[in-house]
Amino acid sequence: MTDADVVIVGNGPIGATLSVLLAQRGWRVTVLERRPRPYRLPRATSFDGETARLLAAAATGPDLSRITAPASGYQWRTAAGEVLLDIAFTTSGPYGWPDANTMHQPALEELIAARATSLPGVTVLRGHEVVGITDSDRLVDVLVTDADGATRSFSARWVVGCDGANSFVRHHLDVAVTDLGFSYEWLLCDIELREPREFVPTNVQICDPARPTTQVGSGPGRRRWEFMRLPGESTAELNRDETAWRLLAPFGVNPDTATLLRSTTYIFQARWAEQWRVGHVLLAGDAAHLMPPFAGQGMCSGIRDVVNLAWKLDLTLRGSAAESLLDSYTEERRAQVREAILSSVQLGRVICVTDPAAAAERDATVLANRRGRPATRPDPAKPLSGGLLHRRPGAKVAEPPAGAVVPQGRVTRNGLTGLFDDVVGRGFVLLTTEEPRAALDEGRLAFLAGLDTHVVRLLTPGEAPEHGVVDVDDVYRPYLAQFAATCLLVRPDYHVFGAAHGPNGARDLVDDLRNQLRATAPAGVPLRTA
Repeated sequence: MTDADVVIVGNGPIGATLSVLLAQRGWRVTVLERRPRPYRLPRATSFDGETARLLAAAATGPDLSRITAPASGYQWRTAAGEVLLDIAFTTSGPYGWPDANTMHQPALEELIAARATSLPGVTVLRGHEVVGITDSDRLVDVLVTDADGATRSFSARWVVGCDGANSFVRHHLDVAVTDLGFSYEWLLCDIELREPREFVPTNVQICDPARPTTQVGSGPGRRRWEFMRLPGESTAELNRDETAWRLLAPFGVNPDTATLLRSTTYIFQARWAEQWRVGHVLLAGDAAHLMPPFAGQGMCSGIRDVVNLAWKLDLTLRGSAAESLLDSYTEERRAQVREAILSSVQLGRVICVTDPAAAAERDATVLANRRGRPATRPDPAKPLSGGLLHRRPGAKVAEPPAGAVVPQGRVTRNGLTGLFDDVVGRGFVLLTTEEPRAALDEGRLAFLAGLDTHVVRLLTPGEAPEHGVVDVDDVYRPYLAQFAATCLLVRPDYHVFGAAHGPNGARDLVDDLRNQLRATAPAGVPLRTA
């Protein structure tokens, strides 16, 4: 027997979230963290509505609103204050949460840590630095040194490296990394306001060639300013408290109005690992990818990684799928991350302009194109383009909505009204407008039960509520109608596996999921059912 089912290297928000997601499914998890105590300074400052939904799956949902403040919008402005880009956020986004949520990262980590502490399957060992990994057919041995310099080893069936940008696990695997070579140095200033103050919109990017500047919310009572290092300016000159206060002064921020929590320079990067799985060792979060901050997707991408990975590890560990299912983790997430990085780089190339003539040309072009246009809404969550998705026989690509993130509204069931995930539950979901037992035989229902699937009927107005759920916010019926579908099979990470029409379509959906999971299984090994 191994010491743990899964060893996670790194106990930042990504590793900690993965530990909770796995322990909630009943697995033994050991988290090895080299730092002797939690890092008390913020790095990320916000997460989007999709990520809020994912974090809620780690049982932090009820407390998220306590440590976050919804952002009102995001603007890019010229040096003269003209609006180049205007995105309006709402507190009731398509995934059941505000479009954008600002936060103090240590507070979020405390929430996740409290949940981890409440789960008997999680063991967190601080001051333990991983120095070696040996992967065999049956288990992985992880060698660590503790704070006293003593060495010991831990065995597990799987190891996940969530150990950040300078990941030991990634270096150990020696995987290829694609680096776009796009990087700039910025001064980061975190401040705590002495008195409440409203900033509208919450997040602003000042595209001033004299000094590109970012200002964003970072949770209740806190904000962050970032100032780009200019050509010819030294890091030492920029990285001083005196410089920070001088740059903050035009925004009404000074020692009388705020406390400077931190002032430091950092260099962002744009890169991703080409392999996220080697044998029984996987990568997630900054260990697998790094991106510029301009789209606010760094931590969000890491959370998406581990939510995708957790349910696949679960199926693999309990024998409902073979190890090769985990190859879809790299396929799905690398493609999404690559797109996010390329988008962030594109934004950065627009923002990080210090030549006045080039900036003037940029401003004139953008202003001419957007003149008279109202504020836009954020783009929906990015769909999956490949991986474990339903495809029609003979089709090479999945048809929408397969791969999309299913929206979330309120439903009522047995007198309880709330967000769908809270009322129905998390995991696989088969949502149908028809009676499930009229479409699916006992074998198919047993297969779904073996995956802990929530089989839910969407009621029509006037039907008895004990027979299904009422679509309170009118989210699900219009969504199904958009694709001429009567049923929807949703994965535990909220990506749609596929949609279909009628009983035959429902049977095809279930059979395709079973066949795809079976296809990952070794020859002669039956797929486990209930």
